[in-house]
Amino acid sequence: MLIVMEKKATDEDILGVVAKIEALGYVAQPIPGGERTAIGILRNPGPVDPALFVDLPGVQEAIPVSRPYKLVSREMKREDTVIELPGGVKVGGGHFVIMAGPCAVESETQALTIARAVQAAGAQVFRGGAFKPRTSPYSYQGLEEEGLKILAQVRAETGLPVVTEAIDHHSLDLVEEYADIIQIGARNMQNFSLLRRAGQARKPVLLKRGMSATLEEFFMAAEYILSEGNTQVILCERGVRGIGSHARNTLDLAAIPFVKRESHLPIIADPSHAAGRRLLVAPLARGAVAVGADGLMIEVHHDPAHALSDGPQSLYPQQFAALMQEIAGLRPGQWS
Repeated sequence: MLIVMEKKATDEDILGVVAKIEALGYVAQPIPGGERTAIGILRNPGPVDPALFVDLPGVQEAIPVSRPYKLVSREMKREDTVIELPGGVKVGGGHFVIMAGPCAVESETQALTIARAVQAAGAQVFRGGAFKPRTSPYSYQGLEEEGLKILAQVRAETGLPVVTEAIDHHSLDLVEEYADIIQIGARNMQNFSLLRRAGQARKPVLLKRGMSATLEEFFMAAEYILSEGNTQVILCERGVRGIGSHARNTLDLAAIPFVKRESHLPIIADPSHAAGRRLLVAPLARGAVAVGADGLMIEVHHDPAHALSDGPQSLYPQQFAALMQEIAGLRPGQWS
């Protein structure tokens, strides 16, 4: 249930509603809005009687919420969530963001070379993996904390905020310390312990859709994060497991407008992991922009033939620059 307060409701009125919710054994989640405050009721085992709240001071109405993903749903929050990153970069609410960089951080020289190239082309956030969960235990697993230090150096020299993946509680502690956005990858979308820890973090979280996850499962994963108090969540459509060999995954473009209708959270697309092949990345990126994505995450490498991870799907810097020009034509005047 969502308790909508009147515009003139005082702090005392809001605290009174919160106290009432907690006295009933539920959890209260205040949701400040542009004009008024709403209060979500969480962890109630069944329907809540609106009559318990409609006569409290400052209450305008009590609205039942039908979705199981309450905090994620537009029933709970109608306006778009806008996430602000260092350097004035914004995600959501009409702001469009490009995150670009290598799949994995390999060295300081490699990271800075790519960072300068993608920044010159217009990227606003640098991506790079320090912890790499791989299908094979023999594949490159990342530089770990040394990689995070390199990402911090990239930010210091370029001013670009950085996003990188956490794979467990220990790595999330480190990522929270070094990075600007904590990424939860597709393989960990339903690692509920890790999601709760991300919900306690003080940094925005980029949550990728699992390889076989339904959209409801995707929303419920985000709900875990929001229910712990972290409202700064960016969803990422990165493709689901397909049935052919023409692409690594199937990018679900239909998911993007559906998510934007169903949820107030911003959603970006990762055409690189969906494609798995360089020649498919740009067309999928254009498609994601056309259906209304709030941004893109694109892998770029200056020497993909010798990349330690995902070289075949990484764009050359000049290809990335060309794609940026195409995207600018699709979204004139709508950059962050």
